[in-house]
Amino acid sequence: MSEEKHTTLGVTGMTCAACSSRIEKVLNKMDGVEAQVNLTTEKANVEYDPEKTSFEDITAKIEKLGYGVQTEKTEFDVMGMTCASCSNRIEKVLNKQNGVKVANVNLATESASIEYNPGLMNVDAIIDKIQKLGYDAKVKEDSKENKSHKEKQVQLMKRKLVISAILSAPLLVTMLVHLFGMEIPAIFMNPWFQFLLATPVQFIIGWQFYVGAYKNLRTGGANMDVLVALGTSAAYFYSLYEAFKTIGNPEYMPHLYFETSAILITLILFGKYLETSAKSQTTLAISKLLNLQAKEARVLRDGEEVMIPVEDVAVGDYLLVKPGEKIPVDGIVKKGRTSVDESMITGESIPIEKNVDATVIGSTLNKNGSIQMEATKVGKDTALASIIKVVEDAQGSKAPIQRLADVISGYFVPIVVGFAIITFIIWITLVQPGNFEMALVTAIAVLVIACPCALGLATPTSIMVGTGRAAENGILFKGGEHLERTHELEAIILDKTGTITKGKPEVTEFEGDQETLQLLASAEKGSEHPLAEAIVAYTTEKDIELKDVDDFSAIPGHGIEATISTSHILVGNRKLMHDHQIDIEIAEQQLVDFETDGKTAMLIAINGEYRGIVAVADTIKDTAIDAIKELKELGLEVIMLTGDNERTANSIAKQVGIDQVIAQVLPGEKAEKVKEIQLQGKKVAMVGDGVNDAPALAIADIGIAIGTGTEVAIEAADVTILGGELLLIPQAIKMSKATIKNIRQNLFWAFAYNSAGIPIAAFGLLAPWIAGAAMAFSSVSVVTNSLRLKRVKI
Repeated sequence: MSEEKHTTLGVTGMTCAACSSRIEKVLNKMDGVEAQVNLTTEKANVEYDPEKTSFEDITAKIEKLGYGVQTEKTEFDVMGMTCASCSNRIEKVLNKQNGVKVANVNLATESASIEYNPGLMNVDAIIDKIQKLGYDAKVKEDSKENKSHKEKQVQLMKRKLVISAILSAPLLVTMLVHLFGMEIPAIFMNPWFQFLLATPVQFIIGWQFYVGAYKNLRTGGANMDVLVALGTSAAYFYSLYEAFKTIGNPEYMPHLYFETSAILITLILFGKYLETSAKSQTTLAISKLLNLQAKEARVLRDGEEVMIPVEDVAVGDYLLVKPGEKIPVDGIVKKGRTSVDESMITGESIPIEKNVDATVIGSTLNKNGSIQMEATKVGKDTALASIIKVVEDAQGSKAPIQRLADVISGYFVPIVVGFAIITFIIWITLVQPGNFEMALVTAIAVLVIACPCALGLATPTSIMVGTGRAAENGILFKGGEHLERTHELEAIILDKTGTITKGKPEVTEFEGDQETLQLLASAEKGSEHPLAEAIVAYTTEKDIELKDVDDFSAIPGHGIEATISTSHILVGNRKLMHDHQIDIEIAEQQLVDFETDGKTAMLIAINGEYRGIVAVADTIKDTAIDAIKELKELGLEVIMLTGDNERTANSIAKQVGIDQVIAQVLPGEKAEKVKEIQLQGKKVAMVGDGVNDAPALAIADIGIAIGTGTEVAIEAADVTILGGELLLIPQAIKMSKATIKNIRQNLFWAFAYNSAGIPIAAFGLLAPWIAGAAMAFSSVSVVTNSLRLKRVKI
């Protein structure tokens, strides 16, 4: 069995939810294909079995339905070609690549122009293929199309709108006669003057609706274009019929509706323009993340500093990063020391100290020292690129709540056409028998007001804004379905180490004199135990100089023994002290108190005498108490899961306000504990570090990874909290609740709009141009309501 492939296609030509629903339905009928089509992002996320269906079959099917598959075109500089056979070979190989539509290689200009599908091919892969042929290539500066597909779409729409508005304005004046009986110049009421103005709007500006309607009807579908083309054509051709009746009969007063068809098209274009402009704001989060990326890198080559575009940095390159500059890519510090502001990745506002061998993350800010680093991850493999990919995937995914809207949209247009025909028949036979004009106008109003655009936009726009807003705050939802399910949570399980606690032992108390502390840390310096590291770190903060150790030995399960000059040092538990006949009665109560609090206490003896005690503990995170309080206020049952003994676990739980504790759990048993709670009928979230908690994260209804946004954490969970900020967990739940509330508002108003609008139009209470304006602004209102999520407080 072959491995399934995943691709994301840009789909052009969709105008309403019926379009996206039809494409999705047809693709899912193909053998081995599972697809989700998003109207808002104009993308199709497709998983397919290449043994059953090829990528070409999928694109051909979309194109057969009357839509387009978006491609990108990039210009490259190609180095190393010496003759025509070089350019021919490169061109031939590239044209055979899956995803490359056409490649042209020019020997004279040493360049290549390549059109490709970004779902299967990218710039890095093209360069890699050229390099494998023995040549080199780089993207020409400013070679990519200057404007994105959406920017071009908005500009074309704007031009059409301006032309349509200019031609329709005189026709709008004629409405003043109908509405208020105003007197206007006679030329405005001339049927052939109106014909000259309306025809370009109908068949040049509005040609897109005819094309869209034809393509849909040809394949057995129906969308917004069908409604617009039918409605405006009826008004236009009836007016043309009335105009012909004036020939040879100058006394005849024609009933003209040229203004209805032209103004309808203008209003629909205006609504689409506003909608497209507003939808571009829903992708603002991606733009912000992209803007965080470094643009250039200072590479060290042959001992010299060379500034190059960050896209040209390769794994293994040595880079110089000066104070105040962004770290270009992910890597390892090879020389120097500095502090780095990693807040854009981890949410941690305090700069992190970086020494030799420390890991640095691309696009974070180098604060106060120059460093040399080796690039380990570049391009799409960097941490920031991984985050951007997660956000893009989430924004393009489909939440289960959208399924209902998609199903309704698929049947909506044919039903509306049928209802418009019935309306026409009732009016011409029963309401106003023989009044063709009124029956036609009423049917047109029904057709125009019933467009399901608002219904199709209700969910995806909210998902896009919600996931984007969450990402700006350091919360990554892996998909729309996870954003939706998070608001249903009833219980949340928190792993102790690294989630509630810092995951790193710290000295909490020390009792003894300065000399004892110096000898203690000097002795522990030779140990690699985490407790020893905590003691050494504690001493370093106090600027105490450590002494050289003459002899050192670790006593497993008991402690350590060391000799420093004339001092014999013992550090460990009761058993170690008793074995060396050290009297520790004076410290017994203190020892019990520390152990009751869940701390690891170590006794210190020097030259046969008790000299002090040191307590080490994995301390709780600063925001743990507030975060758990907020989770409880949200109505969640909070449970702590840990492998520690019950006494230590209960001590930590008491400090942070958790009532339920599951202690002494082995890593392999964590998933079973999650399942036990799920069997009680509860929706459960598991919060862990995304690595050793992976089984539990996977089996939970929602897995939440606390980490630094690395690939492991992102892969392991449905939601990733960048950094270790626990307050982001209740914020993620609040964001989910706010997004679902927003979606329900959108769906309610979309359904209410169509439910109320169609009967009102059918009763003849709406002029077609008013219906067109209402339809256009219903879509804009849905998008605008979704944009409110950008300002919601979480």
